[in-house]
Amino acid sequence: MYAALDIGGTKIAGALVDEGGSVVHRAELPTPARESTQRMARTVDAVIDTLSAAPAWGTVRGVGIASAGPVDTVATVSPVNIPAWRTFPLVESVRAHPMLFPGIKPVLLGDAVAMAAAEHWLGAARGVDNALCMVVSTGVGGGYVLDGRLHSGPSGNAGHIGHISVGIDGPPCACGARGCVEGYASGTAIARYAVQAGWSPRPGSQPSAAAVAASAREGDERALAAYDRSARALAAAIAGSAALLEIEVAVIGGGVAQAGETLFTPLRRHLRAFAVLDFVRGLEVRPAALARDAGLIGAAAAARQEFNKVGGAAPAA
Repeated sequence: MYAALDIGGTKIAGALVDEGGSVVHRAELPTPARESTQRMARTVDAVIDTLSAAPAWGTVRGVGIASAGPVDTVATVSPVNIPAWRTFPLVESVRAHPMLFPGIKPVLLGDAVAMAAAEHWLGAARGVDNALCMVVSTGVGGGYVLDGRLHSGPSGNAGHIGHISVGIDGPPCACGARGCVEGYASGTAIARYAVQAGWSPRPGSQPSAAAVAASAREGDERALAAYDRSARALAAAIAGSAALLEIEVAVIGGGVAQAGETLFTPLRRHLRAFAVLDFVRGLEVRPAALARDAGLIGAAAAARQEFNKVGGAAPAA
């Protein structure tokens, strides 16, 4: 069994994942993204507490951590959407948890890279040699499979597609740049744009991408425009990636992708307008197959790889 953590701007999820990539036990808490560093760390510990209470915890042989980025896969994280953490020593913090077995060193990777690992192993990019896998949620991230292998880059941040600019005079982004994909396509950006256009959620509900999607399915023009804007930004970024790297498939997951054809229909339409060169015209867009578990399964895959790399010796209980 492998323990996995998936840390994002909205939720902190944890799971126990078996050798075949199946999630057998999971836990989840909201992310206190704007609270203190200590409060964030305690929330991660609380998720591990829940996992360690499961009977299967005694068979855990590795721990993988997928985190919103940027990350430094040696040890630290500085997620754009979690202001409480800047160069936070996440690996050290998790390793210090009292229920972690001696000899286990957690493996850290970006959440979108983890998603790419999972989708290439078991999901929508299985059997594809060149793919871009994207998480579109509170933030926007990506990971590449090139020549059949996961490509995470020297620091683990390759594929950070949410922070490339698709509008040189676009809105300011939390990263400090302007016109980033994330500023158009994230769930937060979709809800913000819809509200500014005059849309409002049902009484008693909060503005969210899911609420905008529900209105879009009912034909609300403002909600449809918010998703069209998101899809256009994603299409520009995906087409640019295809022109640079000749990717064959783009896999889209994360909370925003749960809108289904509300997102994918305009995304495919806009992609036809951006991906016009002969060698990118056949680019295919697919929804992620592993949905909310992709980050967890990818983190477990990294832990599994690390365990096998060091010889598969079981840590002392």
